[in-house]
Amino acid sequence: MQSIGTPLLWGSFTVVVLIMLAIDLLLQGKRGAQTMSFRQAAFWSLIWVSVSLLFAAAFWWYLDNNAGRSVANTQTLNFLTGYVLEKALAVDNVFVWLMLFSYFSIPAELQRRVLIYGVLGAIVLRTIMIFTGSWLISQFSWILYIFGAFLLFTGIKMALAKEDGAAVGDKPVVRWLRKHLRMTDSLHGEKFFIRRNGVLFTTPLLLVLIMVELSDVIFAVDSIPAIFAITTDPFIVLTSNLFAILGLRAMYFLLSNVAERFTLLKYGLAVILVFIGIKMLIVEFYHIPVAISLSVVGIILAVTLLINAWVNRQNDRRRISQ
Repeated sequence: MQSIGTPLLWGSFTVVVLIMLAIDLLLQGKRGAQTMSFRQAAFWSLIWVSVSLLFAAAFWWYLDNNAGRSVANTQTLNFLTGYVLEKALAVDNVFVWLMLFSYFSIPAELQRRVLIYGVLGAIVLRTIMIFTGSWLISQFSWILYIFGAFLLFTGIKMALAKEDGAAVGDKPVVRWLRKHLRMTDSLHGEKFFIRRNGVLFTTPLLLVLIMVELSDVIFAVDSIPAIFAITTDPFIVLTSNLFAILGLRAMYFLLSNVAERFTLLKYGLAVILVFIGIKMLIVEFYHIPVAISLSVVGIILAVTLLINAWVNRQNDRRRISQ
């Protein structure tokens, strides 16, 4: 697998990720079970984005000095495009988490531990999947067409699918887990397991954690092929992916109280997936430049948010007039 990543770049990236994770987990450990306020979530979201942009600047500077201005511009643009794409798709993951917590009636102060494990699990999972995907592409280049067709299908399915939080309990995996796990009827703080008369029981919080991890798997299957449409370099794919999901927990608390204001966002994400799928399918006939891809993704997101804001304003006026 050919990569722009050098030992110095890989080492620097690893150090940055470990430091930010340690700071995040340490602060959450001091906070205990207390939830993150909207202001704190906004602050940390800004921190995560700033760190990602600083990494992009340092990455450009390193390549500019060691590989030339043209390579630096191209690879940094690849990173930023992948980052924006993964950040946008991660929003849908957050909405699924919100739906899971709502269905299982998990109070905000007990969501912290599940979110921590959810993000850590996503990091490990995506690292494995990205290197596996990079190896497969290096061995079988035609697999990109399969990824493209899959994204096209996923985008159409996302646009047509109806979200129903009440249907979570009817999913086969939830029914199977409830049938095969010795589970308590109520929560026991942040505990996943408890003992009663020497017998080990699971709590509903463990069920939620399992569903969160499964949702990570599902969204990784969607998002990782999408970024391979931008670049197949494992360093760019991994760094942009992990920087996008490291701030997921802060993003969750940022959106937790306003999720209902973004009802149209899934349609914008669906259009993005369809666009990326088509980009991969026609690559043999026409290569869409990365700068254009970034512009298209940005325009789709901007137009979706503007339409959503207009719809929200109209709905608010109707409520006031009634």
